Amino acid sequence: MAIYLVGDIQGCYNELIALLKQVEFDHHEDILYVAGDLVARGPDSLATLRFIKSLGENAKVVLGNHDLHLLSVYAGIKKAKQSDKLAELLAADDIDELMNWLAAQPLIQKIPNTTNSLQSANEASFGYMSHAGISPQWTLTEALSQADFVHKKLSSRDRNPWLTLMYGEEPNSWYQAKTETEKFRYSINALTRMRFCFKDGSLEFNNKESPKAVLLPNIYPWFELSKTLEQTPWVFGHWASLMGESSNHNIYPLDTGCVWGNHLTLLRWHDKKLFTQLAM
Repeated sequence: MAIYLVGDIQGCYNELIALLKQVEFDHHEDILYVAGDLVARGPDSLATLRFIKSLGENAKVVLGNHDLHLLSVYAGIKKAKQSDKLAELLAADDIDELMNWLAAQPLIQKIPNTTNSLQSANEASFGYMSHAGISPQWTLTEALSQADFVHKKLSSRDRNPWLTLMYGEEPNSWYQAKTETEKFRYSINALTRMRFCFKDGSLEFNNKESPKAVLLPNIYPWFELSKTLEQTPWVFGHWASLMGESSNHNIYPLDTGCVWGNHLTLLRWHDKKLFTQLAM
C-alpha cells in the first residue's frame, strides 16, 4: 500500500488519470489524499467528482473554497460563474448524491506516517492536510476541534443556513471570534482561503501572489508564523503561485496551477517523491 497526495484538481480529470497511471496507482490498495478544490474552472468537474467518490475509503478528501462554493450554488445561495464550468455537473442525474457526498467530507485529514512500523498515538507521528493550511493563531488541537465543528455543521440537515453564514472576511482574527457563527466563518476562511497573515497571525485576504512578489513588510506567509509546523508536517493546496516552493521544510504545497496551464502534482508520502503531469 502506498499513500499519494494530490494538489488542486479543479476539474482537470484527464491530467489526474494520467498522473495516477504514471505511478501505477492501485485503486484497491493505495490511498489518494486530495487537497481540496476538486472542481471549478477545469473542463470536467463531473468526471472528477464521480471518480474520487468511486474510490470509496481509498480516497481521503478535504474541502476547498471552490468545493464549498459549489455546495452554495447547488443550494441556491449563490449563482455559478460561467468561468467555473459547472453546468454539466449541476445538471447531472446524480447531482444530489454527489453533493451529499461532498458535504460529508472534512476540512482536515490525518496522514499516517507509513515509514514508522511502530507508530504511536502521539499526534507528532502524523502529518496533516487541509486546503489552505493551519492558522498561526491555532494549536493543532484547536485546528482539529474547529475543523470537526465545521464538518458537523456542513454534514447536518441544517447545512444550507450554515453555508449562507460562511461568506465574509470578519472576524479575521481567532481571538475576535466569539459566537458560533464567527468561529464557523473564521475556521472556513483559515482552512480554505488563507495565504498571507499579519504578524499577529490574523488573516490577510488581498494578496494571492508568491511571497517573493509581495513587498509589503507587515504580511507573511502563514507557514512562516505557525508554531505547529515545528513538529507537524502539513500538506496543502490553494496557493498556486507558490508552484510547490516554500521556506519551511515541514510543509508540502501541492497546488501547481494545472487549471492555469501548468501541471498537476502528486506526492508519494513514504519517500516524499513528487510526480507531475503537464496540463493537456
